[in-house]
Amino acid sequence: MSSRDSDRITAAQQTLDTLFDISQLLNTQLDKETLATCVGMIESGVNPEALAAVIQELRREAAGLNLQNAADGR
Repeated sequence: MSSRDSDRITAAQQTLDTLFDISQLLNTQLDKETLATCVGMIESGVNPEALAAVIQELRREAAGLNLQNAADGR
C-alpha cells in the first residue's frame, strides 16, 4: 500500500469518526457500520432525505413488531 493510499484511508476514517461523533450528539442511534453504509449510499447518489425517511419507517415498523411480540408473550 502506498503512502498516498494510507493517507486517504486515514482521512476517511477520521471523517467517519467525526460523522459518528455528530451522529451521537444528534442521537441518531446509528452505529458506525450503519452510518458508514448510509454515507456510502449518499456518496453513490441516494437522496439523503429519502434515506432518512426509509430509516425512520423501518424503525417504526420494528417498534410495532416489538410491541406485537410483547403483546403475544414472545
